Amino acid sequence: MSEKSPKDEDFEAAKRASVAQLLMKCGRLLNERGVQHFGEEMGVDTLRAAHTNLFPHIDMEGTRLTDLAQRVGISKQAVGQLVDELEEMGAVERVPDPADGRAKLIRFASEGGQPVLMRGMAVLGQLEAQIQDEIGARQMKQLHRALLAIEAWLSARPTDEEASRSAR
Repeated sequence: MSEKSPKDEDFEAAKRASVAQLLMKCGRLLNERGVQHFGEEMGVDTLRAAHTNLFPHIDMEGTRLTDLAQRVGISKQAVGQLVDELEEMGAVERVPDPADGRAKLIRFASEGGQPVLMRGMAVLGQLEAQIQDEIGARQMKQLHRALLAIEAWLSARPTDEEASRSAR
C-alpha cells in the first residue's frame, strides 16, 4: 500500500472541509443506495443513476421530452433513450399532451392508482430512517432545515447559463 504524499493529504483535507464537496459526495452515495433499493423494489436490475436523475424533473401531470432534456441538460436523444428504458421497466409512460395532440408527455406510470414514484419515495424514507438512526432525530431535523434553506437560496438565483439565456 502506498503512502499519501503531503499534497494528497492536503487535497483530501480540503475536500473534507468543503461543505459543497460533502453535499455532492453524500448525494452521490445516497443516490447509489436509492437506485439499488428502488431497482430491487421494482424487480429490475437495469435501473441506473442516469434513470433516476430524470425523476426530479418529471412533473406529476407529465413533461415533454424536449423540456425534460433542457431541465436535465442533456440531448433529447439521450433523454429519449432513458425514457424508453424507464418505460420498459414500467416506471414512466408516454401519454398524449392535452394541449397539443401531436406531442407526448412523459409521466410516472401508475400502479394501483398510485404513481410508481411513490415506491421510490418509500425507499427514500427507509434510507432517511437509517440516517436518522445513525445521527439522531435532532440532527436529522437540523439537517432537513439547513437543506431546505440551501435549496431555497439556490432556487432563487439563476445559474450563469440561465442568466445568459434570459439576457439574450
